[in-house]
Amino acid sequence: MSFVIARRAVVVAALSLVSAGLVMAPAVAHGPSRQKVVEKVEINAPADKVWEVVGNFQDMSWLPPVAKTEGTGGNDKGAKRKLTLKNGGVIDESLESYDAAGKSIKYRIDNVDVKVLPVNNYSATISVKDVGGKAEVEWKGAFYRGFMNNDPPPELSDEAALKAVTDIYKSGLASLKTKVEGK
Repeated sequence: MSFVIARRAVVVAALSLVSAGLVMAPAVAHGPSRQKVVEKVEINAPADKVWEVVGNFQDMSWLPPVAKTEGTGGNDKGAKRKLTLKNGGVIDESLESYDAAGKSIKYRIDNVDVKVLPVNNYSATISVKDVGGKAEVEWKGAFYRGFMNNDPPPELSDEAALKAVTDIYKSGLASLKTKVEGK
C-alpha cells in the first residue's frame, strides 16, 4: 500500500513540475506587447469643417513632420499614400476603412524604417465628432515596438514607440487645431 502512495506522490510531484514549467515557459519567451495611444483635441469649428481637412487620405499637410504626400486610390478602401517626412524618412500607408458619414478614417502603416518611427504592425483611426457645435478629434493607434524580440535597445523599446507616437499625435492635433481655427 505504501508503494502505491509513494508512486502516486512521485507522479503528482512530476506533473506539478511539468505544469509549472509549462506555465513559466511562455513568460520567459514572451515578446513585445501591443501598445496603444489615444489623443484628443477640441477644435472651435464645426465637425464638417474639420473633416474636410482630416478626411482626405491623400493629404497630410496638417501633420508637422510631413513634407509631401503622394498617393493613389483617393479615399477608397485599399488606397495608398506615401508620406515623405521633412527629415527624409518615408512612410507607406494603406487605407483600411473610410466612413464619410461617421467622419472616421482607419489606416495602417505598410512600410517604415524603425529608425524613422520605432513601431511595427501599426494601425490607427482618426475620427471627428460634433460636440455642441465644436469638433472633437480623436486619434488612436495600436502598434508594437520597433524591436520585436526580447531585450530591445532603448531606441526601439516600448517606451520609445509610445513616446514617438504620442509626440506625433499631440503635435499633429495641435497643428490641425491651428490650421482649422486659423490661428
